[in-house]
Amino acid sequence: MRLPAPELDGGVSLEKAIGVRRTIRSFDAKALSLQQLSQLLWSAQGITEQGGFKRAAPSAGALYPMDVYAVVGAGCIESLDPGVYHYNPEGHSISLGREGDARGDVARASLWQTWMAQAPLNLVITAEYSRITGKYGKRGIRYAMIEAGHIGQNIFLQAQAMGLAAGIVGAFEDDKLIRVMGIKETHEPLLVMPVGYER
Repeated sequence: MRLPAPELDGGVSLEKAIGVRRTIRSFDAKALSLQQLSQLLWSAQGITEQGGFKRAAPSAGALYPMDVYAVVGAGCIESLDPGVYHYNPEGHSISLGREGDARGDVARASLWQTWMAQAPLNLVITAEYSRITGKYGKRGIRYAMIEAGHIGQNIFLQAQAMGLAAGIVGAFEDDKLIRVMGIKETHEPLLVMPVGYER
């Protein structure tokens, strides 16, 4: 499914977004729009050059070992069925990997942090290390983790600029999270970011 084109000129300054950004753990049930989902995914890994391949977050050697998944709740994104979606930067599109609302499963895999399931959207950032270790060896694992941090901050600031709130979680059982999301075993989760309206 192709996503709406991202906005390239927002109404909130970068300085303002940095100044007011906070990690939030309490979310309203209000649904997000497909445009908001599009903007968040673009800020995480979207292609930012005309006719090129460079993305919104820096990557060592421009190898891009990261994948971003959207865990969408029932009735939580307008015009989108609940499920686990994979973001494709090249086509600015998403594909459904697992049907159904998996937010509760993701929260349970995240050491039963049930507040996560309140957010209409959970963005999961994963790394496929083989894409970067082929060039950089074991050091590539560190580079991928650094890249995950850049992506996470982009999501935080983009959410803030759109009047949304975001949280961040690094405490989860990797294998269980992979299983409940139905993603490739080689896509190792590094961060989960619940996003929505603050309650």
